This record gives sequence, C-alpha cells and structure tokens, in this order.
Amino acid sequence: MDFDFSGRCFLITGGAGFIGSNLTDRLLSLGAEVTVLDNFSTGKKANLQAALECDRFHLITGDIRDADLCQQVTRNMDTVIHLAALGSVPRSIKDPCTSTAVNISGFVNMIFAAHQSGVKKFVYASSSSVYGDSPDLPKYEEKTGKPLSPYALTKAVDELFAENFHRIYNIDTIGLRFFNVFGRRQDPDGAYAAVIPKFAAALLEHRAPVINGDGTFSRDFTYIDNVLQVICRTLVCDDADAWNQIYNVACGAQISLNELFTQLRHDLAEFDPVVAGIEPVYGQCRPGDIPHSLADINKAEKLLKYIPEISAGEGISLTAKWYFENLKTEQ
Repeated sequence: MDFDFSGRCFLITGGAGFIGSNLTDRLLSLGAEVTVLDNFSTGKKANLQAALECDRFHLITGDIRDADLCQQVTRNMDTVIHLAALGSVPRSIKDPCTSTAVNISGFVNMIFAAHQSGVKKFVYASSSSVYGDSPDLPKYEEKTGKPLSPYALTKAVDELFAENFHRIYNIDTIGLRFFNVFGRRQDPDGAYAAVIPKFAAALLEHRAPVINGDGTFSRDFTYIDNVLQVICRTLVCDDADAWNQIYNVACGAQISLNELFTQLRHDLAEFDPVVAGIEPVYGQCRPGDIPHSLADINKAEKLLKYIPEISAGEGISLTAKWYFENLKTEQ
C-alpha cells in the first residue's frame, strides 16, 4: 500500500528516539509535515540528522511533563503520535516515581492537550508488558494479566486513560502494544539497552554477551519497518470500528534468546569472522521479566490491514548489517 501524507501535519512525541526517529523519516518521505517533541533524555539529536535538512520538519526541545508546552505543540495537528516514555522494566523497578511521572502524567498531559487543541486522532505506544502474569499464549488483546513491573503498570493505566478520554471527550485513540521492537538506530549503550543491540555491541567488541536466564525465554521480536507500516495504516484508517481499540504489533512468531543469539552471531560473523567463536555467558533472570511472549495479530490484520512485511529472521540479518556498518565506524 502506498501512503501519501502530503499536506498533513503530525506531532511525534519522543521523535528523537529509536522508533520515533525512524517514523519521522518515513512520514517526511511520504510528504507529511512533522513536528517532534523530545527532551533528549533517551533520544539523540543525531537520529534526526536527515530530518533536520527537510523544511517540513520542526524540532521542539521540551518535556511532556510540561502541560503548557503540550498545549502549544498540539495546535494545528491532524494527529498526535505519542511515543515518548521512559522504557525498560529494570529502570522502572529502580525508579518507579520518574517512570510514573513520565509515562502516566506525561501521557495525560498529551492526550488532554490534544483534546483541548481540537486534535481528533491520538495514536500511542503501549507495550506487550501489559500482559503481565497471564500464562496464555498467544496473547490476545482482550485478555491481560496483572502487571509485573511499574513500567507495565504505567502502560496499562495509559490504556485506561485513553478509553476514558474517548468516552468523556470524544477523542479517537488507537493503542499499539509493541512486542520487542528492534532494528536500525536502537541504542546499545546504557544500563537499560535492549537485548539485540547489547548482543550486537558485545559481539562486535569481541566480548561474550550476557543472556539473562538459561536462554529458553522467548519473545515475539518485531522489526522496525513492521512498526512503521502499522502506524502509517492507523494514519489513513477511516474505519470507525478500527478506532478506540488496542492492537498487538508483532510478527506472530517466537524466538528464544538462544536462537536469537545464534542467528545474530552467524550474521555478524559474515562481516567479522572472529565473532563466530564467541559464546554467551548466562546470568540471573531479571525481576519483572515474563518467560514467554507471543502475539496474536489477527485483530490488526483484520481492522488495520496490517501484514508483517519482514520476518524476525530477516530483520535480524538487516540489523546485524546496520550495527556492523555503524558500530564499527564509531569504534
């Protein structure tokens, strides 16, 4: 499906981050006018290097906890795409207060500002973490468990606020439960980096990556281009039944951490043969982690016409090439 967003104005919060910057580039390439709001606590200005050269791009440095600023930046927007958040289960366990302030208060600031500015559509990032202690596989949108971390709890609360604000203020929303998104620009640095960039960075530095647990935990790893596709589909969706819903965004397939490591090592060894001989180190399971995650994506396929274009295996190969080209350049 070809998208044309010429003449449309979008606000992306967290637009300097991994997903946000990729989305910014995609929407600009499709003719949109894009405004990014980011406080650069986790996002990077370097991620917006290409966007900054486009006259349809506007960057505002600020924080979603600033309610007045939220009202200013939502004016004259067709849709708000709210991606700003403090991610990471371990971070939320270490500092639940800040995660709550950003992920809940910041969310309410943005959706209420969107309403007050007359924005009719609000698309936001939720998370597969809301499934919590539910043992059921695959994960269906209508059945969640109890959250296992403050981060998961903040995302579950955001979903409730979105439903509540639709009832009270008649703003249309779509929540996207992302399942382990990965790909180009995902940051390997810091204590709360995701598993794929951490593995890639360690292997390219010829260090043994640490796998939490015995490696049998599995995830529905989702390549970034699939996420961009589903967001674009929400932006052109005129089916009233598709709005005010929650959707799983995934590939609908499981990969264990051991399988992930084996493929990533193989793919990186194509560029750096030394990597082929590196073995992982196994550590303790992290508090708040769920053992297995697998999405049912039938709802998104039916209502949003979403079909994953790139499998997890293909995405890992593409990502390995990107990390080799970019991390090696930095070293």
